[in-house]
Amino acid sequence: MRIAIVAGEASGDLLGAELIRAIRACRSDIEFYGVGGPKMQAAGCDIVESSSALAVRGLTEVLRHLPRLFRLRGQLVRRFAADRPALFIGIDAPDFNLGLEKKLKRRGLRTIHYVSPSVWAWREDRIKTIGAAADHVLALFPFEPALYAKAGIAATYVGHPLADAAPLASMREERRAQRQFARDQPVVALLPGSRVSELEMHAELFIGVARKFHSAHPAAHFLVPLVNRETRMLFENTLYRVGAEKLPLTLLYGHADDAFTAADVALVASGTATLEAALYRCPHVITYRVGGFTARWVRRRLRVPWVGLPNVLAGRFIVPELLQEDASVENLAQALLNLYADGLVRDELEELFARLHTALRQGSADRAAAVVLAELGLPARE
Repeated sequence: MRIAIVAGEASGDLLGAELIRAIRACRSDIEFYGVGGPKMQAAGCDIVESSSALAVRGLTEVLRHLPRLFRLRGQLVRRFAADRPALFIGIDAPDFNLGLEKKLKRRGLRTIHYVSPSVWAWREDRIKTIGAAADHVLALFPFEPALYAKAGIAATYVGHPLADAAPLASMREERRAQRQFARDQPVVALLPGSRVSELEMHAELFIGVARKFHSAHPAAHFLVPLVNRETRMLFENTLYRVGAEKLPLTLLYGHADDAFTAADVALVASGTATLEAALYRCPHVITYRVGGFTARWVRRRLRVPWVGLPNVLAGRFIVPELLQEDASVENLAQALLNLYADGLVRDELEELFARLHTALRQGSADRAAAVVLAELGLPARE
C-alpha cells in the first residue's frame, strides 16, 4: 500500500518524517512517496521533488514563481491520479496543497490536510476551500477543530510535534556549559527565517540589531541557526557586505533548539520558530517584514491583533511584536535590550511557556498516525 505525501518547507519536512515513522511503526507494509526534504527521506519516503520548491512567501514574491508552481502541481496531479495511492496527505503549504488536494479529491482519492491553515487569524473564507479539498484535517492547536465542526468538516486535534520533542525541564545551564558560555554572559539567538526570501528581507536587519545589542553588552555572543547552505551563505555574505564580520556569533546548521536553550533572549521572525522559542522557554521578540503590497493585503484581512503563535495561543500579547515599519533596527534592539534587562519579565514568560508546552504535548505523531490508519480502514497493527 502506498501513500502520496507533499510537504512544504523545513517544518513540513519534520512533520512528515515523524508521521511516516509513527505509521510505519504500526504498519511496515505502507510505503510513502512525494515531495519532501531530508528528514522525510531519512524516514523512508521516496522523494520525487524537494520541498524547497514550495518555499515561497508573500503575494508579489509568489507571482514570479507561479508558472513553475502550477507546472509542478499539474505534474503531481497527473502522477498521483495515475498511480492511485491509497491516500494523499498534504502537509502545510496550503496555497499549494489545497489546490492539489481538491483536484485529487475530484478524481476519487482520499485526502488529508495536516496543519490547519490559520483561518482563525485571517482568510476565514478558506474553510469552504479546505472542505472541498480535504476529507479530514489534522489540527495542531486545541481550538481549531471546533471551527471546522461548525462547517461540517472532520478535524482532529493531534497536538504539536515540537511540543513532543522539547524537554519539559529547562536545560539552559547544561547547554550553556557545553558551549562554554559564562553563567552571566549574555547569549542571544537570532532566527531571521528559514527561506531565502526571508533572509533577503531580514538578514541586514537582524545583523543591525545584533550590533546595537553588542554595543550595549560587549560580552554578548550570538547564535544564528540557519536551515540550509543557501540561507547560511546569504547571511554570511550580508555580514561581510555591511562590515559586521567581527561580530561574536556562531552560525549553526539548524539546531534552533540548541540556540533557544542556551540563549537568554532571542529575536525571531514570525512563524513556527516563535512557537519553538516558547517551547524551549526562551523569552523573545517577534518581527517580520514582507513587501508593502503583501502587508497591506494581509492587514485588511487579519482577524486578530497578533501574528506570533505564543500570543495567538495565549489570546493576548505576552511576547512583543514589531512588524513592517515598526521593525527598525532601533526599535528591535531596544525591545531586545529591555527584555534582557528585566529578569522578572523573563521569569514570568518562562512560566507561561511551560504551561503552553504542557497543553500542546499530546504525542502528535501517534495521534496523527491513528487518524491516517482509520481513514484507510486499517487496524493499528499488521
